[in-house]
Amino acid sequence: MADISAHRAIRWDTAVGGLLVVLLLLSFSLVDGFGNALNLSFLIGNTLPIALLALPMTMLVVAGEIDLSVASTAGLSGAVMGALWNAGMSIETIIPVCLLIGVVCGLVNGLLVTRLGLPSLAVTIGTMAAYRGIAQIVLGSDAVTDFPSSYLDFAAGKLGDTFIPYAFLPFLVLLAIAVVSLHATPLGRALFATGANEEAARFAGIRVKRHKLWLFVATGLMAALTGIFWALHYASARYDNATGLELSVVAAVLLGGVDFDGGKGTLGGAIAGVFLLGTGQNAMSLLNVSAQSQIVVTGVLLVLSVLAPRVARRFAVARAGRGAAGRTSEP
Repeated sequence: MADISAHRAIRWDTAVGGLLVVLLLLSFSLVDGFGNALNLSFLIGNTLPIALLALPMTMLVVAGEIDLSVASTAGLSGAVMGALWNAGMSIETIIPVCLLIGVVCGLVNGLLVTRLGLPSLAVTIGTMAAYRGIAQIVLGSDAVTDFPSSYLDFAAGKLGDTFIPYAFLPFLVLLAIAVVSLHATPLGRALFATGANEEAARFAGIRVKRHKLWLFVATGLMAALTGIFWALHYASARYDNATGLELSVVAAVLLGGVDFDGGKGTLGGAIAGVFLLGTGQNAMSLLNVSAQSQIVVTGVLLVLSVLAPRVARRFAVARAGRGAAGRTSEP
């Protein structure tokens, strides 16, 4: 059964990648303005926050956990960035402070989950509200926009006449690190084992709580980095930056074939899900589909991404059962 499930997970990843290619081809052919360099740069730039958060979120879900506070941590990071900039601190000092705040947010989540044994879903729903509230206390309703032009240019600019944003290059480095960590190291194997069966992983000598704690810390760090990028990319630090982004991140990760129950999935599938979602939203915007309708589509995709792999797996198991019964009945 495990082999069949894994096989189905790979096929789901491939299907999502194929769907992304089909959607890109249709968008290039049918949507006016989709293929110009400026729009493609917007598409990648607007999708990068989701992609950045999808890296640690994929590892968390594989390990059987989730963090719904990532968008609020990003908002808090941006709010602190704006408040410290208003106070006259240099941007080179502010960025490490914001990253440290992300580490603290992730550490709080991790300690509540691993030391107190609380479910990550409940914990991070609570801290999602708490971190957003702190962000509002820190910056109020102000919007800070006058960051150094060199940082704004890096976050929103693109390489020469191409459509590739500058910020896409460091993302590729982070993606490579995440892929190697999850799919080619003992740490990655430990996360898959933990998500598949936590008790068995513990009996096998895997330090489950320590791995999960550091995973939450890494997620907080990436969320803070996303908050910094968001503020610079959109040239605006507000307490409500990245509101609702956690829905898109979870939808993209699950759409990419990562099993919500843990133990299965690939980063390649998750990133394909991220850009499938981003491309769909970009094409809908060009077709003047309302923002509310786009949220509905995202919600439907979230439901389908959870439901479809389970249905496919049930069919696979049922078909394998019929096949085994047929072989048994043969003379």
